[in-house]
Amino acid sequence: MSIGVILVAFVSAAAGLFLIAWFIERLSGKERGEKLLTTRKVVVTGMFSAVSALLMLAEVPVFFAPGFYKIDLSELPALICGFAYGPVAGVMTEFIKILLKLLFKGTSTAMVGELANFVVGCFMVLPASAIYCFGKTRARAVISCIAGIISMTVAGSAMNAFFLLPAFAKMFEMPLDVIIGMGSELNHHITGLTSFVFWAVAPLNLLKGTVVSIITLIVYKKLSPVMKKHAG
Repeated sequence: MSIGVILVAFVSAAAGLFLIAWFIERLSGKERGEKLLTTRKVVVTGMFSAVSALLMLAEVPVFFAPGFYKIDLSELPALICGFAYGPVAGVMTEFIKILLKLLFKGTSTAMVGELANFVVGCFMVLPASAIYCFGKTRARAVISCIAGIISMTVAGSAMNAFFLLPAFAKMFEMPLDVIIGMGSELNHHITGLTSFVFWAVAPLNLLKGTVVSIITLIVYKKLSPVMKKHAG
């Protein structure tokens, strides 16, 4: 799979997700008041994107998955932006995060990993911020986060099963059975691709989504007045 094909897929996914986010914000009634993006909102979103890119580089391995699976908290700034400014800002933060990561560090996976990170991250940020923008209450924030966690876990599991793992196996000339075997050494329940995704990939996304959600629920109300003040 060439980097050109992945680049086209990345741009197409970004365009589609931006369109969905814009449509949701139109439905929420923003056309009658608050603008989708002001200059100040773009500036703040850019700052949060930079933080997100740095967090993406700060990866921590987990004990229940092979070493190449690591957890980061790069969805945290994106979710906060999505809560404060709406789904468009959340998706924008995810998009700029990937561009900054590529600029700072490049890619070691021909952009396959970056594409997956962007799509899976948006599957948390977009549903969560979409639900929250229709009614910004504490209870809805919790519901939004739960929906985002479930969405990201399902999307992450599906992308690993049908795209990431086969792509990495081909890219690094490593049989898929070898990758599954690495999981089996950590957990005897892992015996095939489906069980690998169930016991390694899904828990990783559940853990990441839960940690990001908890931190967001703790800090968002404190950050929100400052972000709104400087949003214009």
